Amino acid sequence: MEKKKLVMIGNGMAGVRVIEDLLKINRDLFEITIFGEEPHPNYNRIQLSNILQGEMRFEDTIINNWDWYKDNGIQLFTDEMITKVDPQHQLVYSNKGQVLSYDELIIATGSKPFILPVPGAELSGVIGFRDIEDCVTMMEVAKQHKKAVVIGGGLLGLEAAKGLLHLGMEVDVVHLVEHLMEKQLDPVASSMLKQALEEQGMNFLMPKSTTEIVGTDRVEGVRFSDGSEVQADLVVMSAGIVPNIDFIKGSDIYINRGIVVNDYLETNIPHVYAVGECAEHREVVYGLVAPLYEQGKVLANRLCGVKEEGYEGSLLGTQLKVTEIDLFSAGEIYDDASTKSIKVHNEYEGVYKKVLVRDNRIVGVVLYGDTKDSSRLFRMLTNKEDISDQATISFLLAPGADATTDVGAMPDNEVICGCNGTTKGTIVDAIQQQGLATIEQVGGCTNAGRSCGRCKPLIGEILEHALGSDYELTAQKETLCGCTTFSRDEVIDEIKDKGLTSPKEVMMVLNWNEEQGCSKCRPALNYYLGMINPEYKDDRNSRLVNEKLHANIQKDGTYSVVPRMYGGVTTAEDLRKLADVADKYNVPLVKLTGGQRIGLFGLKKEQLPQVWEELGMPSGYAYGKTLRTVKTCVGSQFCRFGTQDSMSLGIELEKRFERLDTPHKFKMGVSACPRNCAESGIKDVGVVGVDGGWELYVGGNGGTDLRAGDFFCKVKTEQEVFEMTGAFIQYYRETANYLERTSHWVDRLGLDHIKEVVADVEKRAELNATLQKTVSRYEEPWQKINEDESIREAYFKTTTIPVPVQ
Repeated sequence: MEKKKLVMIGNGMAGVRVIEDLLKINRDLFEITIFGEEPHPNYNRIQLSNILQGEMRFEDTIINNWDWYKDNGIQLFTDEMITKVDPQHQLVYSNKGQVLSYDELIIATGSKPFILPVPGAELSGVIGFRDIEDCVTMMEVAKQHKKAVVIGGGLLGLEAAKGLLHLGMEVDVVHLVEHLMEKQLDPVASSMLKQALEEQGMNFLMPKSTTEIVGTDRVEGVRFSDGSEVQADLVVMSAGIVPNIDFIKGSDIYINRGIVVNDYLETNIPHVYAVGECAEHREVVYGLVAPLYEQGKVLANRLCGVKEEGYEGSLLGTQLKVTEIDLFSAGEIYDDASTKSIKVHNEYEGVYKKVLVRDNRIVGVVLYGDTKDSSRLFRMLTNKEDISDQATISFLLAPGADATTDVGAMPDNEVICGCNGTTKGTIVDAIQQQGLATIEQVGGCTNAGRSCGRCKPLIGEILEHALGSDYELTAQKETLCGCTTFSRDEVIDEIKDKGLTSPKEVMMVLNWNEEQGCSKCRPALNYYLGMINPEYKDDRNSRLVNEKLHANIQKDGTYSVVPRMYGGVTTAEDLRKLADVADKYNVPLVKLTGGQRIGLFGLKKEQLPQVWEELGMPSGYAYGKTLRTVKTCVGSQFCRFGTQDSMSLGIELEKRFERLDTPHKFKMGVSACPRNCAESGIKDVGVVGVDGGWELYVGGNGGTDLRAGDFFCKVKTEQEVFEMTGAFIQYYRETANYLERTSHWVDRLGLDHIKEVVADVEKRAELNATLQKTVSRYEEPWQKINEDESIREAYFKTTTIPVPVQ
């Protein structure tokens, strides 16, 4: 049966969750195309504040990486917006000239920041806080400026303010009313929050009404309705959000505040649906992730023809992601004549708890300073449980009165992960039926803990309760990924003992939870199989996306071409080739890289084979977990200070070890003297020329975690450099975890231990022999690609989508 065409506009958390659920129900029903306005795969926006606060990297927030889309047959267009929808002809139009037809259309474009309509709002330095680009802007501004103003004292505003404090800026928070987070907190909790944030360094201007952003080309300050002003180098608008739906205005799709949908997320137009922050359901537009995921599940069932009750709306629970601040609120916040309140207020320990009750049922919860009861109280609120038999306030115990959560006494319907609506019963069933043993595995199977992450300690307690003593054993080991209970060492032992020969065979024999594995374990298994068996035939489909295509994908979806220049040395002939190719293919950027090479940036995927054929140069592996570069200075051949011939040694090292797979990218440097012009002191292996020989340094890293290399040994000859370096690399290959840099590996194993291994003459010879046998199996990738039509068809052919005739 021919697949239906499903087009989704938007690549955010709500929309992609629909696709995830849909694939679980029936992965063969639709041919899926997704358009994303940003140049990234799907990432967790909830964690943006943690990026600003220095607790996470952007890479850690990726929910579905590039491989996930490819593995599931999804065509993803990033950095591309849909500018027009034609429901009558079932067409969508993009800003890059694409016109696509659809059978079913999902609009999941989310929201955008509400920018106050005041003079100066268009100035440089005035931004919202909704995506990773806003985070990047804040980080860049913080390097040069020190005064920030955040307009809005709600959730996002306070999280942005905390991040800016972490970046070293002075921060004023401007709020229109007298209390922070007035929609979630009553005055008592709000004042406690304000005091705690002031102690962290925030300054509050409230109540204040902004009337103008002051500045010429760039923001210089903020003016208020009372005539006062405050200086500002950066203004972050966090005064609310509005659905991102301008592109459908003028169509027949009905809009109120958002795109109006029914209980099945259907719009007034057949075959058009909306989900997430752009959708309006029963006059409500939701801005938190939990209801968006509930909507996504209903829509996935609707698209797959599964009968289910529709979406009836959500009761929201709110948490603030600011270090050292613990708060939760849900339901009604303010007392009225029809409610009675139960309160605990411990000013000394900074704890405030309030439960609002109407007709013997909880209708509202405010917790500050101690939120361990939040899941239980939220369940009682959502289930409208009768609490008349609870004569005491035992469910509002003071801190320390009940130090641990009794997960055994929790009912199965208690929600553990509020973001994903995952209950204790769902988690326990998954643990028992799937053999799960870690928090990561529970998340991979049930989605619990994959959003804000606050429920992870509780998931750990459930694991401990469900597994008993077995949990103590599994908790102490790090599994390869969430698909298996085996550790890295156990997997390697099983491959050796059972003679396993492919990633698929490993996953089948070792009873992987996910039949196809995931983007974490597949490349790891592929690497370990090749490390164990020098004659292993590489499984290209188990590679990370850059390594599959032998090119680095850039933020706009184009690719880079970086040929090998051994030791950073080139020729006039090669420079002419690069210039001719750059002209012929209108390459947007030609740049010297940090590894002393020339890169061509901005090429389309289908251009890559022809470009490499015309260059006729070997791949520089700028994309791979392999030897990237050997950086050299000009050395004794030209430099008056050089004591050794660094260029010749660097070129030979690069030729000996090029293409070799390593657990992570591997960089080397060869300096002719201790002046270290090739930066050998911050390389995985650094070689420094001295009088009478060479000094070797290992475990250096010039990346995010800057680490100086450790002195390893001193040798007299180049042959000794080759032997010591080869043994070091091979021992790293055999004992490091996949994606573990040498800097972390050296710290983990210990420098003295590694020295002892490599210093042993017999062991060193054995390591080098294995290394040379492994190196001999590699082929030049682009030569192979240009000789093999099947590879070009599978990986580099772009499918042309016909434009429908209107």
